[in-house]
Amino acid sequence: MSAGRPSNYTQEIADKICEQLASGLSLREIVDADDMPGQRTIYQWLQSHTEFAQQYARAREAQAEHWADEILEIADDGTNDWMERQNRDGSTYEAVNAEHINRSRLRVDSRKWLMSKLAPKKYGDKVDLTHAGPDGGPVKIEQIQRVIVDPKDTDSESVPAAAGAEPL
Repeated sequence: MSAGRPSNYTQEIADKICEQLASGLSLREIVDADDMPGQRTIYQWLQSHTEFAQQYARAREAQAEHWADEILEIADDGTNDWMERQNRDGSTYEAVNAEHINRSRLRVDSRKWLMSKLAPKKYGDKVDLTHAGPDGGPVKIEQIQRVIVDPKDTDSESVPAAAGAEPL
C-alpha cells in the first residue's frame, strides 16, 4: 500500500519545495511529483508556518532571478531561427522560421510578465505619478474659481467656463 502524498509539514519537505522553486520550476510542476504535498496543502502551510512563508518568499525571488537568466539564454539562442526549405526544382534555401521566433518571444514575454508580478519593485514597470511644474519645480496655482452650475440648465454656455464665475 502506498503512503500517498505528505500532508504533515516538515522542514525537509519545505526545503525541497523552495529549492525546486528557486531552480525555476513552477509550483504546479512541483506538486505533480508523488512525493510532494498538493497545492492546497502548501498554501495552508504558508498560512500556518511563518518560517516557511519567509523561505517561500525568498525562493520566489530566486525563481525570478532564474527566469531572468533563462530570458538571456532564450534571447541569445538563435538555434532553429532559420530553416532549410526546398524549391520546386529541388534546390534549397534558408528561410526565417517565424514560428520558432514567435515561440521564443512568447517564452521571454511570459517570464517577464511573471517576474513583474513576483518582484514588481525590481522587474515591474515604474509608473511615475509625480506632479511637477516647469523644470521639476512645484505646481503653481494661479487662480481658483468657484462656479455654481444649475443641473437643470443644459445650455452649454453656462457650464464651468461661464463668464460670471467668481474668483475665490
